[in-house]
Amino acid sequence: MRVLGIDPGLTRCGIGIVDVSPTRTATFVYVGVIRTEPDLPLEQRLLAIATGIGLAVDEFGPTAMGLERMFAQHNLRTVMGTAQASGVALQVAASRGLTVGLHTPSEVKAAVTGYGAADKKQVGAMVARLLGLSEAPKPADAADALAIALCHAWKGPALVGSGAALTPAQRAWQSAERSAVTRRVGS
Repeated sequence: MRVLGIDPGLTRCGIGIVDVSPTRTATFVYVGVIRTEPDLPLEQRLLAIATGIGLAVDEFGPTAMGLERMFAQHNLRTVMGTAQASGVALQVAASRGLTVGLHTPSEVKAAVTGYGAADKKQVGAMVARLLGLSEAPKPADAADALAIALCHAWKGPALVGSGAALTPAQRAWQSAERSAVTRRVGS
């Protein structure tokens, strides 16, 4: 399974691509960041993001996209830019027939570190370790995009029920997910 992870942002949009086998072994394929200048008109910034994502899809041929899900933030300007970049990523995915999964930052952190409140340094270190990289990709948007791709692949339907062995971080994540579902159902 080849997964494109997107860490949406208007100034920096992280893109990470990984291959994940049925045994949940992950292999690094690509990482990058699409940058746009704040003084460009909004439509030009969004076009640059769409073009960059589209080029990555066309070149590397992922079969699915994981995208960070927006949740409450206090800075309205940041929320709007992130939402706009997310919309562009969703449009690119739909235009190319990719399935999309939305993942909260806590889900992504738990998937790669086993701890949903891990900091960016911990996420970057685990991404590097899981993918056999000598160091965490920089900036953090790049490492986050790879973490989103890993989260999506490990949570994805292709691996559910496959009997794949879970890593300790994946077991912790799965346990936390089950607890959250149990709490919601029992509420």
